[in-house]
Amino acid sequence: MMKIDRMQAFSDGVYAILITILVLDFRVPNYQNGYLLGALLKQWPTMFAYLVSFLYIGTVWLFHHDFFQTLKYTNIGLNVINLVMLFSVTLIDYPTALVANTLISGVTTDMRVAFVYYDIIALFISLTFAWLYTYVRKHPELTTMRNNQKHFYAAIKFDPVRSVSIYGLAIVATFFSIWVGAFLLLTGIVYHFVAYLRLSYSMRRALKDIKLEK
Repeated sequence: MMKIDRMQAFSDGVYAILITILVLDFRVPNYQNGYLLGALLKQWPTMFAYLVSFLYIGTVWLFHHDFFQTLKYTNIGLNVINLVMLFSVTLIDYPTALVANTLISGVTTDMRVAFVYYDIIALFISLTFAWLYTYVRKHPELTTMRNNQKHFYAAIKFDPVRSVSIYGLAIVATFFSIWVGAFLLLTGIVYHFVAYLRLSYSMRRALKDIKLEK
């Protein structure tokens, strides 16, 4: 087993770079003198896609940061899971650009493909968190709350599964209605934040119990 510090530092760096890359999709639009406002307003899909992905990645980072605060050690298995998780998150930039571009073009078929692509990546990210939760639950020696794991996971263990279900529904719904699918995608992202609040509460409660035991 190894200390967790280097993994956390590396992971934080990846998230910081990813969020920075998102903003590179912004370009100064072509416009005639005196018509800049109209040209900027036509770029609303780029801003919309950026804000959604920023909030999504920010929430995933909060999850990652807080969850790894409960760990004291890492091992080869956890390192591999973390790399796969980081890989899944780095994929989000491409579907973000696809969604923005297809919303600007307004072509229904292309929009459907872009939203389904985004849903698939989001589903993949949720699966990696489900994998992480399962692995750490089976390896309590890696955590700072060995005797409190049962209570800690009681409230959060199904959150990744629920996220996978929401994104799965979004994929199916998008084939029938792009806007229903988009609503479910946004619902999944909002649910991530709600789940993060539950994780944070469960973590604080577990750590408080540990202090009382001491």
